[in-house]
Amino acid sequence: MSLMSLTASERYAISRPMRFTVAGIGSIVLACILASPAHAQETPTEREAARAMLDKMAALEQSLDVPGLVARLTGPNAERDRVVARAKELMDKELLAMADDIATHPEIGFQEKRSIQKLTDYLKQHDFDVQIGVAGLDTAFVAKYTRNNGAPTLGIIVEYDALRGTKGAFHGDQHSAQGPVGIAAAVAIAEFLTRTHTAGSVVVYGTPGEEMMPPNAKTVMQEAGVFKGADVIVRSHSSSTTGRPAAGFGTCCMNIDGVKYTFSGAPAHQLTSWNGRNALEGVIHLFENIDSVRSSIRPEARIQGVITEGGAAPNVTPDRTAADFYIRYPDEVYLEQVTEFVDNAAKAAALSTGTKVKIDHYGKARDGIGSATLAEVGFAYMKKFGATNAQAVPGKPQGYEETGSVSRDIPGLGFQAQSSTAPNHTYEMDAENLTEIGHKGFTIDAEAMTALLVDFATHADYRAAVKKEFDGIKVLFGEYQTALKQVYTVPAVSDPK
Repeated sequence: MSLMSLTASERYAISRPMRFTVAGIGSIVLACILASPAHAQETPTEREAARAMLDKMAALEQSLDVPGLVARLTGPNAERDRVVARAKELMDKELLAMADDIATHPEIGFQEKRSIQKLTDYLKQHDFDVQIGVAGLDTAFVAKYTRNNGAPTLGIIVEYDALRGTKGAFHGDQHSAQGPVGIAAAVAIAEFLTRTHTAGSVVVYGTPGEEMMPPNAKTVMQEAGVFKGADVIVRSHSSSTTGRPAAGFGTCCMNIDGVKYTFSGAPAHQLTSWNGRNALEGVIHLFENIDSVRSSIRPEARIQGVITEGGAAPNVTPDRTAADFYIRYPDEVYLEQVTEFVDNAAKAAALSTGTKVKIDHYGKARDGIGSATLAEVGFAYMKKFGATNAQAVPGKPQGYEETGSVSRDIPGLGFQAQSSTAPNHTYEMDAENLTEIGHKGFTIDAEAMTALLVDFATHADYRAAVKKEFDGIKVLFGEYQTALKQVYTVPAVSDPK
């Protein structure tokens, strides 16, 4: 079974890098991005569809003078530095210890009750009103500073779920620190707004289960209106490098449809299996059918599936089986066609085996929008506060959160100062939660996040620049999708004669 699963999945894999849908920032970086294929769309179809959009995006980025903006904001500022020092003090005295505690008591997605208790108790102690169980998710929460005072609303996403591993839950993606990092910035900026009588509000969003779906917690929260009213949203995430995304739109891991296929048959003794209907044959044929149409699917697609239920006993014809799939493509427009292929493969498998199939489209991840006006300022602050292994060139464009649902509606930034020497989702990264490199990276994220939020709260011209860029990229994203829809045609298949 595993070999068949591997064949159906891996034949779609290719070694080329993911496509980028972005223009760069500043004249020098912009020239590098436009000159290098690594920073353009992945497929010829995407490159052609994006041609006019990229020209417009380049003009937008040049009009913003991001390098000049970075220089002005990150220069000497005693008041900002005072707030940053407060965030560092909170990390050093209290919140690094909390991060260590969560790291050594890992809880997988949607089961993070102990972790959110730690986080929300601390927020309550610092004058935040907390509501747990928002959007129908038991371990999601919203914490609003009790002295919030109008716009701008500064949003901070925190995560706390652990990975599922063969040895049990573990924090190999360092979500254990994302809560403490975000809380340090939230408390420091809230105290600043109150002390200086500066207009602004602070809201912390506790988002569970980032490593799991269903459901997409952030999408569920977005659809429930939880993030409504936020002017900017920030978060942090572990990384083995210090970097930032280029301006534009994209995602870390391609656009994804999460789909579960459940087959129902009828049980019988395997010696007289004709008295039943074999649901295992149904799910096997699903994988075979996917493999049979691979030549009709663009090679950049990834169709990754595993059989999660295969029957209960070898002498009983399986009457229930299930397979779980992540169906991926660089853009969401052609992804729709790929998913239709897989759905049809499941329907055909059921028809040919006399079984029935239930198709559950349970989750999705889509492109989000990244903003240079936020990313380059945040990156400059991370370097200013001592981040290591800083990457000179921006990475591929992507939203600041994995679902794309929030980051294509609200501007924001994910901070990622180097916090490990190991790759993500490894036991080695988990171990470095408790070491100097982890603690240093977490603290730098908190400092840089705080500094950027001070700038956003106190500079109306900065807020205007962020809005101009975000709104402009969003329009170009729409134009790009329209162009893709015009070229991703479905061939006409005539009736046989």
